[in-house]
Amino acid sequence: MVAARELILYNAHRVGAIDAWKGLGMDLSRFMMIVRSLGLSALFMLVAIGALAADNGGAEFAKGWDLLKLKKYQEARAALEAGIKKNPANALAQFYLADACRGLKDWSCAEEHYETALELDSKSSVADLAKTRLKKSKVWRMLDEVKATIADSKALPEKTTSAQDTLEIAHKLSLDDEQQAVYEQLQKKLRARIELAAERARAATDQAQASSAVETQEMPMVLVPAGEFTMGSNQGEDDERPARQVYLDTFSMDKFEVTVGMYATFLKATGIDAPPDWQVMNQPAHQKRPVVKVDWSDANTYCRWAGKRLPTEAEWEKAARGTDGRLYPWGNDPPDRLRANYGKEEWNDHQALVPVGTLHDGQSPYGIYDMVGNVWEWTSDWYDKNAYKNSQTRNPKGAASGESKVHRGGSWYVTPQNLRSAPRGNN
Repeated sequence: MVAARELILYNAHRVGAIDAWKGLGMDLSRFMMIVRSLGLSALFMLVAIGALAADNGGAEFAKGWDLLKLKKYQEARAALEAGIKKNPANALAQFYLADACRGLKDWSCAEEHYETALELDSKSSVADLAKTRLKKSKVWRMLDEVKATIADSKALPEKTTSAQDTLEIAHKLSLDDEQQAVYEQLQKKLRARIELAAERARAATDQAQASSAVETQEMPMVLVPAGEFTMGSNQGEDDERPARQVYLDTFSMDKFEVTVGMYATFLKATGIDAPPDWQVMNQPAHQKRPVVKVDWSDANTYCRWAGKRLPTEAEWEKAARGTDGRLYPWGNDPPDRLRANYGKEEWNDHQALVPVGTLHDGQSPYGIYDMVGNVWEWTSDWYDKNAYKNSQTRNPKGAASGESKVHRGGSWYVTPQNLRSAPRGNN
């Protein structure tokens, strides 16, 4: 009798007495006719109703409803699921189970049971509410799926694209204020994720092209058009002054620094003496890192062997800074580790250097890599501290003689202040 009373009160409270008897799986009038035809008493009828209700999950449904009112969503879910195992056709119980899942923010579960409740009885007193909550549950599920994709740093590009589609579908389902705010946040994060992925793909393509060129021993060259550029700096050291306009004819320059692997091919072909610490450099891990400790004479010999020449100091500076007077090859923003290799304290047996073609963000206006940092680069000019005061302004070649040669670009150990394109070095 207790079970029957609880079931009747529970269902009558929500959908009326008739829906309660439908929940038992039998029409009330038909049930009463059966009882009367058997000549049973009203007391027996109540006992029979109690037994039938218990068999059809009534006790579990009543318990689940009480727990749901207390916002004990996990316990309510367990009780309602137990009742639905006995009576899966109870539309109201399906609705309450969906509400319990909604309280737990288990949107897939909520979506499933709101749909089931509507399939079982599309005209019940909770049908309209079920439709509204079903739509909101769908939206929250989609938003959660997009969140998960954004949080997954290893998500494939296809998954990111799919998340973008999911987000737009959710937007079309009419968002409430809270969902709209989440949608806008996710849209911003997803757009940034897609842009970052595109940038990484471009960098990977550039790296692959650079690696391919190195592996085939064919150094790609970049054309620098004829014209004027600003050479020197009035804010730099004395030997950088005065800044002036210099005209150069068209020339080409290697896109990457000469690697250990390339220099090894040169040594094998010519038989000349290897530079100091060659055994340390000439290791598999260093083949794509630039070669070092090559004196000016051997650098000049390498260029002639390759059918090329060392650049003049003016050619080097134009290739590094272009025609807009920028401070660095990449522009006027200060150096960082994505643009140049600098500021290291330990040589670490050649590991202080980065492989050529790695620092995509540090390219010069003409697409030449590592013009500053990594290793110093020889030019063909003799060093003269007063060269800028006295030299020509059209295709200057430097002094006719001197005690040392000019090298440019800084190295792996220099400070950020020494990574400008104008400073001059000599050795």
